[in-house]
Amino acid sequence: MSEQFDVIVIGAGPAGYVAAIRAAQLGLKTACVDAFAGKDGKQALGGTCLNVGCIPSKALLDSSRQFHNLTHNFGVHGITADNAKIDVATFVGRKDKIVKQFTGGVAQLFKANKITPYFGTGKLLGPNKEPGNNVEITGADGAKQTISATNVILASGSVPIELPFAQFDGKAIVDNAGALDFTEVPKRLGVIGAGVIGLELGSVWKRLGADVTIIEALPEFLAVADADVAKVAAREFAKQGLTIKLNAKLNKAEVKKDGVHLTYTDKDGEQNLVVDKLLVAVGRRAYTAGLLAEDTGVKLDERGRIVVDEHNHTGVDGVWAIGDAVRGPMLAHKGSEEGVAVAEWIAGKAGHVNYDTIPWVIYTEPEIAWAGKTEKELKDAGIPYKVGSFPFAAIGRAVAMNEAIGQVKMIAHAETDRILGVHMVGPGVSELIAECVVAMEFKGSSEDLARIVHAHPTLSEAVHEAALSVDKRAIHKGN
Repeated sequence: MSEQFDVIVIGAGPAGYVAAIRAAQLGLKTACVDAFAGKDGKQALGGTCLNVGCIPSKALLDSSRQFHNLTHNFGVHGITADNAKIDVATFVGRKDKIVKQFTGGVAQLFKANKITPYFGTGKLLGPNKEPGNNVEITGADGAKQTISATNVILASGSVPIELPFAQFDGKAIVDNAGALDFTEVPKRLGVIGAGVIGLELGSVWKRLGADVTIIEALPEFLAVADADVAKVAAREFAKQGLTIKLNAKLNKAEVKKDGVHLTYTDKDGEQNLVVDKLLVAVGRRAYTAGLLAEDTGVKLDERGRIVVDEHNHTGVDGVWAIGDAVRGPMLAHKGSEEGVAVAEWIAGKAGHVNYDTIPWVIYTEPEIAWAGKTEKELKDAGIPYKVGSFPFAAIGRAVAMNEAIGQVKMIAHAETDRILGVHMVGPGVSELIAECVVAMEFKGSSEDLARIVHAHPTLSEAVHEAALSVDKRAIHKGN
């Protein structure tokens, strides 16, 4: 007889491991199956986010920012450093230590919460004769075992999209994981896709001296963000020397002795470019390969995502799905909140995720962050709105930090004044957006934020002044 659990989670990324922990906190006997292995070959809990995504990329972004400041920005402070160098092995090694710290931390959390981890791939099997659901686990050695639970949470995550004419080889043509482990700074780096991954990793290697060219098929830069924010960001990236070619479609990538030869088409016709390394970052797709036996009854949509209802239930008794494998933005924090909500629904409690206030962040320099609707979305929907904005150039703290770039833009309903969206580009906006999310969660108005006292001098004063600007009463700029 297979071992019995209340909950089995397949996948230990930020959706899966959080779901497992919350389920265990609620008194449910919980197991979690995951096949991610670290560089030592041992199980590394935390999924793409902790191993080759959010955490390692932020470690490299911070290290590269320190180096760039030393070589380019510290002079204004009276600080000089001659012949500064970067040791790539140490640079990457620091990232690896941070990854190991956090994956080990998840393992300790599993132990503390009495969660049983299984190292291998999990497959949901078809209908069980007995009540509950069976999961088949295949270990790295091919050995199989079956465990059972009343509830199974599918949290299999996502994988990079691979282009048929630019396939990953792990050396010259890489995905996000490969771009985290270059052994030296490439002289010429090509990036396909000007999305979050392309911009962040392109920034990392640009700061260390690479000549970076980003090729983006869409005609607009950062079309997912508010147009005003995208415009400011594009201008700053150009100043930094990032070459971004819009409305450019890659046709071919050939690896030769002198580099990767790219052929792409833009408004001027066919173009050629040779780079030393090519990062393909054109998006991610739900990872469901081998996850489901044919007779489970769980359905996939046209994009390969698991179909779920508003409670993340698949329609199959006791089977749920969360994170990148289902609809909605592929964001770690979105998956985590779905994991908490599903665990609470299973336990008979009231889980909740508000998809309208999920914050987005791009950790470039300057940072980009937003929550809620863009101005274009509101205009297209015919919703009346009013806008206030405030530049960091008029914020004392930003000027003192020598980071007086960007702005905060706030959009409120023209009649009710309820905050509908906040869009930021500038220093520390990954943290500033949280205040606005709280206000939006409580259905706050721009007047609410305008009347809250913000400490001086702080970057958060830009939020305060943007809220005042909605009604044309900002203090430190003309309205």
